[in-house]
Parts: sequence; C-alpha cells; structure tokens
Amino acid sequence: MRKAFLLAVTLAVLTTEVPSQLLPGFMPSGLNDEQQIVIENPVAGTRVLINAPMTGFGLNDRVLLVLYALPNGNTIEQTFGKKLKEGDDWHYDIQHIGAQTRFLRRVMTGRTVVVAYLENDRRSWPAWSANTPGHAEIVKKLVDEITSLFAPWNPELVLNGHSGGGRFIFNYIDAHEQIPGSVVRITFLDSNYGWENDRYGPKIVSWLRSGKDRYLCTLAYNDSVVIYNGKPLVSPEGGTWFRSRKMKDYLSASFRLNRREQDSLVWYSSRDRRIEFIFKPNPGGKIFHTQQVEYNGFIHSMLSGTRHEQRGYMYFGRRAYPDLISDSVSIPVRRLNIPQRYPSAETGSEFMLRIRDLPREEREEEIYHAVASGNIPQFLRETVTLKGEFNDLNGTLHTLEYEVMPDYLAIGSDSDFCRIPMTPGTAQRLADLFGASLLTAKLSDHIWQKAEIKLEPFFYKPVGNANELVTKFEEHNSQIEIQLAMTGGKHGQLVAGIKKDVIISSRIEERNDRVVIYGWHRPDGTPIQPVYSGHIWWYVDYSHGIRFMNARVLVDGRPVNISDLLNDPVLFRIVSDEDKPVGRAFYPKNMDL
Repeated sequence: MRKAFLLAVTLAVLTTEVPSQLLPGFMPSGLNDEQQIVIENPVAGTRVLINAPMTGFGLNDRVLLVLYALPNGNTIEQTFGKKLKEGDDWHYDIQHIGAQTRFLRRVMTGRTVVVAYLENDRRSWPAWSANTPGHAEIVKKLVDEITSLFAPWNPELVLNGHSGGGRFIFNYIDAHEQIPGSVVRITFLDSNYGWENDRYGPKIVSWLRSGKDRYLCTLAYNDSVVIYNGKPLVSPEGGTWFRSRKMKDYLSASFRLNRREQDSLVWYSSRDRRIEFIFKPNPGGKIFHTQQVEYNGFIHSMLSGTRHEQRGYMYFGRRAYPDLISDSVSIPVRRLNIPQRYPSAETGSEFMLRIRDLPREEREEEIYHAVASGNIPQFLRETVTLKGEFNDLNGTLHTLEYEVMPDYLAIGSDSDFCRIPMTPGTAQRLADLFGASLLTAKLSDHIWQKAEIKLEPFFYKPVGNANELVTKFEEHNSQIEIQLAMTGGKHGQLVAGIKKDVIISSRIEERNDRVVIYGWHRPDGTPIQPVYSGHIWWYVDYSHGIRFMNARVLVDGRPVNISDLLNDPVLFRIVSDEDKPVGRAFYPKNMDL
C-alpha cells in the first residue's frame, strides 16, 4: 500500500487553549461536537473512519488514539451505532462504540480520545489477511499513516478490536520485532482467536515490562460449549475461551495473576492491575459474543486498571451510555488519497526547469511521478465542498454535494509552484491513484458559479507551437498569479476563469484517442471553449488545466461514485448536460504509454 496522509498539522498553529479546532481535512459531524474524516484505499481494500472531538488539540493536550478493528460482518456505520428505527438493521444496536466513546470522553478528561474505526472490503480481518499478500506490512503502514495525522501531539496508541478485529492487532504485532513504545494499551474484546504462545508471548511480556503505563485487557466467554445450528460454534482449540486461558497461563509464568469471582465473572488480575483477564462461564451454552461489547465492554477495555474502572458503569451490566446514543450516523465522504509532500521535494521552478526540454513522453512520466509522490502545494489538498440542486432525466430534483480542489493541479510548494497541464492519460492515472475524478462540463459551470474568485481568462495568440511549450506553461502561471494578487485573492480559495478543464464526457467512448476540453469562463459566465474533442489525446497547451474532484459524491445524502452516477440512465443528468449517460467516465490510462 502506497498512501501517506497529507493532513499534517504544524506545531506553529497550536495554542495552549483551543476552544474548538477543526483539523485539516476533517468535517464537523453535526453531532456531539465531533469531527470526522474517512480514508479509503481501494487497492489495499481498507476503509477508516476517524472520529475526534472538536476540542483537545492545544499545545499541551495529550492525544489517545484508539485503533478499533471491526468485528466480522459489520460496517463502520453499524459499529458506530445509533438508535434503532423501524426497518433498521439490528447490527446498529449491538456495539455502540460511538456512544461508549462519548462516555469515555466524559471520564478521561486528561486525554483527547480519538477513535479510528478500521474496516476492510471483506468485512473480516482474518479473511482479508489470508487473501492479502504482505498484510502485516500494510497494517503497519496504515497505523503509521493514521498516527501521522496527530504527530504534533505524539499520540499514545491503543490496539483494540472485537471478534475478527483481533487479527488486525496480531498483524500489527507481527510487523514489529518489538511492540512500539507508543502503544500503551492492548485489548482483545473476545477477539484473540489467533493467539500463539511462541509467536506473541515474548513480545507481549517484553512490552508489558517496558513501562508502568502498559495495560492489557482480555475479555472472553466460554464459546467452547455453544451449539449453533446443531454444530459446535468453535473447535475445541479455536475459540477465545481456549485461547484466552492459554494466553493467561503463559503470562502467569512472568506475572502473578490473582483470581476472584464477581457477578458471574471470573477475573484474573496482576497486582498492579495492568493485566486483566475476565472470563464469563457459560453453563447455559448461550452466545455472549456481542454482549461483551454492548454491556460496557469497550468502556471497560479502556478503563481497566485505572482509577476509573467500574465507576459509573459495570462491565457486563446495564448499558451506561443510553443518553449518548445518536439518532443517526453521520459519515462524511472519504478524502483524497494524496501523499504528504516530502520537505526535500523539488520546488515548482526547479521542476519546470528540469522538464523544460524533455520529450513529451518523458515529461509526462516526470509529471506523474512528481504529483503521485505528493509534490503539490498544501492548499490544493484542502478540497472545497460544494452543494447544488439538480434535476435528473425525469425532472426529479436532487441535492448534490461534492468536493473539489480549489485550483488547478500544480507541482511544488505553497510558495513556489506551477500549475501543470498534462495529457488526459496522465491525469487519469493520478485520479485513480488519489480516488479522484475529472469534472464534467456541468460541474465546471457550477464551480464557476460558486467560485470566490473569478478571474478573466488570459490567452496568448498561437505562434507555431509556442503555446505547447513548458516555458509558456510557466509564463501563464505567472500571469495568473499577478491577476490573483490584484484581486486580493488567496491560495486555497475557490478560483475559476483561469484554465480550460480537461473533462469526462460520452465523447471519450466515441473517440478514445481524443482529449475533451471545456470552459475557461468569461466574467459573464460564458465559456470561451465549448465541449470540444478535436485535439488528439497527446495535445497539451498552456490553457489546459486539471481540476480533481472527489470521485465519491453525495446525492440526497447518499454516497455514490460519480462513475456510477454518470452511468445511471436517469440520474446521470444530475452531473451532466449530455443527452445520454456516460458509460465510460474515464480516459484510457495507457493511452500515452
């Protein structure tokens, strides 16, 4: 997996007291003073929701980042939880990690509790691991990337998971010779199916001995006696009852564990309470798998061994969080997967000088590698959210919400960059890499309407092939910067009127050897360039611009891929003015190879 996270927050902007701070790339959830971001990597098959409070990100605040690996068969939305309504899936009411997190935030006032919900496309971390080469390294990179979002606060990590989510924890441990010191708590919520003494025991022991702030909490019930549909639920050695007892026996050789019985549960705890096993006997042969989470299990997994343990709640008792359950689940669309820019990356002027005399094929490859590595200005990473109401083919009105780059794709830093034209093949490769899409003509018009800054098109008379040269790209970029400065505009504001858009259109399917361009709106809103597909695919000049939008949009609040929307025989008109659906909403990626 090659994906780094661009949402770096610098220490320079931090203050000792921040009443409310929206982190870069995050969106307010509209509920309980929380902010969220969704990150997807289709290549690795992972999806992550990060839920954070709106406060607690001052200079002296301590961030506790909980990595919660989802149970088998559950989505992020179901795991987060909400109040059930008629017709809702019952999975929304069995975990309530969202509500239990809010309980923790009330109690753990000395920490800023952030929870990352970890999902995969197989809805099972064991199945995903079995079918994903290099899965341990992918998990490590995923954790590192999530952690990097909160680097200014040196976050402490909690490895937590339910059911098959335990496989994620073991994958992370597998990826390290020693468990990193940033990990302060490991919790298995009926999830340690993969425990192996020789494989994980020495690492866990070494980690527990490495500091007095290391906590291990393991919850399990006797699943070995459960008969489901006439068959044993687990094999004699395959369930968490067997694995947890095996784990407990192994650790007993290094740490003294005291046994006590309380409230139908059997507890094993170290003298300092940093190690805790809770076993639930099961004489009736019932299934308690989800109840171990629902009945305050997540709360307890985070508070075991602390002064807050069993205060204001009881593990395996009545829910302690009913008043904190939301009426709905609000999940934003996922963000663009643009890598973070390396400090040593070329400036825009350095890059343009280097590619000035390259043949087109080599130039395009250099452009691709520069952008793919994250060498773009920071202001382009913060997309602008636009809303509009549009009719479908039947005349039904729909609300569309989408995210778009505020300006055209550029290479370099915030202080030294150049907007970079490129072939549609190069643009498509980058769009696929980032989870982005090119615009339609209809959305190009809408962006112009919504733009904070509308500049007058500046064009050059064609003299030979001068307009196709890199020097002309640079000259035009400088002119745009002059115009922008004259208006008092700032980078990061939504700007229009400066380039023709390379767009997606049904014409791509008709002639896939052409580039389709549109726009360059005049001050009155009329485009200089109507939809045009007369140029061969490799034609590029200074006037062409690449503006990416998030390929995931919201239609009436429902997430949908724009390619699916454009292919729909009725809904395509929401985002397109063409007479027919766009069956091929992309350019061939290998057209310029």
